[in-house]
Amino acid sequence: MWRPAERIRHDPQPGRWPSEAEAAASRLFSPIRIGKLTLEQRTWVPAMVPWRASADGEVTPQVLEWYRCFARGRPGALVVEATGIRDIPSGPLLRIGDDRFLPGLAGLVRTVREASGGATRVFIQLIDFLLIRRRPDPGRYFSQFLSVTPGHRAAFGDPAADEAAVRRWLATLPPEQLARVLDARELEALQFGARERVTDLHLPHVRDLPRTLPGEFSAAARRARLAGFDGVELHFAHAYTMASFLSRLNDRHDGYGGTPEGRLRLPLEVLRAVRGEVGADYPVGSRFLTEECIDGGSGPGEAAHYGQAFARAGMDFLSLSRGGKFEDARQPKVGEAAYPYTGRSGYECMPSYYSDARGPFGRNLAATAQIRAAVRAAGLQTPIVAAGGIHNFTQAEAVLEKGEADIVGFARQALADPDWFRKVRGGRGAEVRLCLYTNYCEALDQRHRQVTCELWDRLALDEPGIALSSDGKRRLTPPPWS
Repeated sequence: MWRPAERIRHDPQPGRWPSEAEAAASRLFSPIRIGKLTLEQRTWVPAMVPWRASADGEVTPQVLEWYRCFARGRPGALVVEATGIRDIPSGPLLRIGDDRFLPGLAGLVRTVREASGGATRVFIQLIDFLLIRRRPDPGRYFSQFLSVTPGHRAAFGDPAADEAAVRRWLATLPPEQLARVLDARELEALQFGARERVTDLHLPHVRDLPRTLPGEFSAAARRARLAGFDGVELHFAHAYTMASFLSRLNDRHDGYGGTPEGRLRLPLEVLRAVRGEVGADYPVGSRFLTEECIDGGSGPGEAAHYGQAFARAGMDFLSLSRGGKFEDARQPKVGEAAYPYTGRSGYECMPSYYSDARGPFGRNLAATAQIRAAVRAAGLQTPIVAAGGIHNFTQAEAVLEKGEADIVGFARQALADPDWFRKVRGGRGAEVRLCLYTNYCEALDQRHRQVTCELWDRLALDEPGIALSSDGKRRLTPPPWS
């Protein structure tokens, strides 16, 4: 992963933990409305992908145990991982693109309800993504994957040259000459793996996304409601389809890009379709970016405009993140796919304890406060969820006291200690296991390995009945707290 040049070490701080009475009187542990739904407290566990679903996208016992751990901590809301809305192979990621997934998802909802005693509201994050291929072996790329064009033949010096001869010639070229012969997308496919973009209007399925996605999202939301989820979060963030429509880099010329209103068009059409399917009483919100953190990308100005538009259109909450884009991702190894959290934008999404002078804690708060201020200036009261390096009670309470957000998200800290919420609310904050922000968990995610935390995954490995990772070296859930 990219790191700032300064490499200043920042250690997490426990701050002052509240007594049980102080916690009960705090803003953080006070209720809040999400549409027609009430959260018991303003704590939120954002979506995290644990790589525990089956290869067919089904809920497994490991998935249930993962969410049971978070639910036992009784946060105000828990968002289930990014779940694919299309019924296409996507590895061990949850899917909701067909009714056959409903029994497993309904079981997940029941697990959260039972483990939290009904205290935690459970949402599911709905996502769409475009095709990305692994970085190919150069020999295979030139012999199989590259489409030979007249331009390649002209560079070869024979417009009528045999295709096989052109392929053999290309495979012998040094990098500097290849950079002159291949176009930018061909070179990217060789060096990083081919990746579809929402601007690839020459591809019929990409051109038709505005026609197909509203129905896909609305059908997924219908299934979410049938499965018993308290609401849905539309994934409009990071490197994926809907975020790419919102990006300043989206220059589609079909009315779905090129201007802020054009970029908003499909997200708003998706929201209308979802609302039409699930009704006005069902909570629907969105996760989107305050800043893309890439060259030429969108910033807080666009995000404030989008936030106002989403709130006016009836979204029930706005959950804010930053960065996490493919455009500046690090080159993957041959046989691996690019990972959108390895460049500077990825660092901004998940900063580590080695950072610049700003540090890794609360890097998204200033931009989040700007979006919230714009929404309030428009006369809208939609709750705003802040997240990013928040790990102690003092930080979280200050976010609410300053009006930077209305709800506080804890992702990596909740992973380090899913019981954070119970411990702090009960006046036992000194027992919290503080996240170190080494991004150990992020490194596992990058390799598509079952995500765990370094603070607990090697503890009591001989404990009877515990589930271990597929390599048998790590526990899949933290030791229980009593």
